[in-house]
Amino acid sequence: MAAIKVGVREFRERIASFLESVTPVAVTRHGETLGVYVPTRRKGRRSADISELKAAADRLASALSDVDEEELVREFREQRRRKTVPTK
Repeated sequence: MAAIKVGVREFRERIASFLESVTPVAVTRHGETLGVYVPTRRKGRRSADISELKAAADRLASALSDVDEEELVREFREQRRRKTVPTK
């Protein structure tokens, strides 16, 4: 399924309709894609919310398992002093 391309402003203005949609939305700024909103499958409202949150929490915990909090804070402060955004 192809994504709909919308600008940041339009995405903010129409977010409610995009949240109800089943179509992915590519969010752009000045023609550059910033991110893609991909709706999840709808299940029973409550059970879907809880299981999806648990799965997301597990993925986040796994991704952050080797992050040193002190090092992260130092890096953040240094980047803020330089007022630059790190790129990958």
